[in-house]
Amino acid sequence: MTVTRDGATIRLQGRCRVEDAEPLASLLHATPGLIVDLGDCEGLHAAVVQALLAFAPKVVGIPSDPVLRDLILPLLAGERQRRQRPI
Repeated sequence: MTVTRDGATIRLQGRCRVEDAEPLASLLHATPGLIVDLGDCEGLHAAVVQALLAFAPKVVGIPSDPVLRDLILPLLAGERQRRQRPI
């Protein structure tokens, strides 16, 4: 299972697929204030990202995947940085 609850923390591990969005959303809805750990996450389906954006939990852990680390993690952390493209 890629979505597991450990006390006040939800751990997302491996590749989180579309079917992981519903259990994640259910956990976040049932218990506000849970922390989500992405440290062992290798990939997130867009539905999982949407659930995280909708519930906006505190996110901890730094995934090794560069897309998750450099693009998705800042988005989940609320950083709205504008990237500039070189001319």
